[in-house]
Amino acid sequence: MSITRSERQGPAGPASPASPAAAPAGPAGSVDVTGLGDVLVPGDDGYAEASGTLFAAGSPALVARPRDEREVARAVVTAARAGLTLSVRSGGHGALGHGTNDGGVVVDLRHLDSVEVVDPGRRVVRVGAGATWGRVAAALAPHELGLTAGDTASVGVGGLTLGGGVGWMVRRHGLAIDSLVAARVVTADGRTLVASADRHAGLFWALRGGGGNFGVAVSFDFVAQRVGDVRFGSITYSPDDPARLVRGWRDVMRAADEELSSTLLLVPAMFGRPAAATVLVCASHDDGAAADRAIEPLRHLGTVTGTSVATVPYADVLDEGGHPPGVRVVARNVLVPALDDDAAADLAAAFAGGAGTPTVLAVRALGGAFSRILPDATAFAHRDAEALVVGGTIVPADATDAAVEEALGGWRAVAAHGTGAYVNFQGSATDADLRAAYPPATLARLRAVKHAYDPRNLFDRNLNVAPGPSGTAGAEGTGRAARTDGPAS
Repeated sequence: MSITRSERQGPAGPASPASPAAAPAGPAGSVDVTGLGDVLVPGDDGYAEASGTLFAAGSPALVARPRDEREVARAVVTAARAGLTLSVRSGGHGALGHGTNDGGVVVDLRHLDSVEVVDPGRRVVRVGAGATWGRVAAALAPHELGLTAGDTASVGVGGLTLGGGVGWMVRRHGLAIDSLVAARVVTADGRTLVASADRHAGLFWALRGGGGNFGVAVSFDFVAQRVGDVRFGSITYSPDDPARLVRGWRDVMRAADEELSSTLLLVPAMFGRPAAATVLVCASHDDGAAADRAIEPLRHLGTVTGTSVATVPYADVLDEGGHPPGVRVVARNVLVPALDDDAAADLAAAFAGGAGTPTVLAVRALGGAFSRILPDATAFAHRDAEALVVGGTIVPADATDAAVEEALGGWRAVAAHGTGAYVNFQGSATDADLRAAYPPATLARLRAVKHAYDPRNLFDRNLNVAPGPSGTAGAEGTGRAARTDGPAS
């Protein structure tokens, strides 16, 4: 395939509708990159960095970095007409590496990174899909506003939001999608649509948890939360009885008020460091004394070896992500409706590596506002989950599939306690993973929306929902009432 490089940074005109069947150039044809924004092709300075993601290398034919939605539309139409694989990237943190490909087009949204308070009275903020959550937190802090979304500053807004968005105030304010009121989306035919509860309501429902299956989300309107300082930090324990730690942490979180969010982190010995057990806390109470009272029971779960909890601005709680060099992280997750004693025992066994390679485990408490959303109100349906368990097994970079399966031996016992999975932490993309993420009724409805907006499945670099019959479950239905307790405040 050849690239026509003229006017690579020229202004884009209006995008015309196209389908993959319209005037295809094919892999051996010529692709005109005029009006796609900044474009990088093999051999260009910066291409090597732009071609991969945090977890995956790639060799796309071109990486387009559009500067507005018109250029996004042109990039989508260009890929469709040429019959090329299309990847969409906001932050590039997805474990499956869907933000890149070999021989296709990558649309990198990094330039669409604005953060604007568009309605101070209603606290509505408009965020570009290519912004990072660290940028969002910093931009909203002067307004004493924040959004509960993710743990990592460099994660992109687009990918995390479309999958759901579990953050440090999940129990107080729910998922990121629970604060979403509208999104601008470029669809497979080059149109730009505004999806909300009143316009393209079926698409709006699907965007809230259905991933990047339906188009390129270029911006999101959220109702931000009022937030200033929080009590944030960690409590570490001797890891000699992890099952007891899990049970104790579970019991504290079951009794805790929803202003307290918490994650129990179990890290086996690795890279020359000893095993560790840590509880991470974020208390978003309106006064420090109440926050301290909420955290206090967590100081008595076991033998405490260190404490570091301080009052910090909410914008400072987001960490920087990373990837250990020279190894492969095999990630899995499961949503557990009841973290019972058997589940605690299996978590301890996986941590110890009794039936496979020792597993890094992060057990995040849910409930509160997360659970007050009806399961059919968004495409994230697992609202009955008590905890989200994420497991990471470290294997050599060149590990075979058989070696990976053996390493996951302990994780399978943990996964058996769950009833679903969270798409943003998926480390595999099988049909079983798809069905774990979406219950049958949810999946049927997603397939109907897919048929309505992407019938040729251009957007397939994700946990892919194949188009289904157009009438299945009502592509433009709105579901039952979304929130039972009114907007987040």
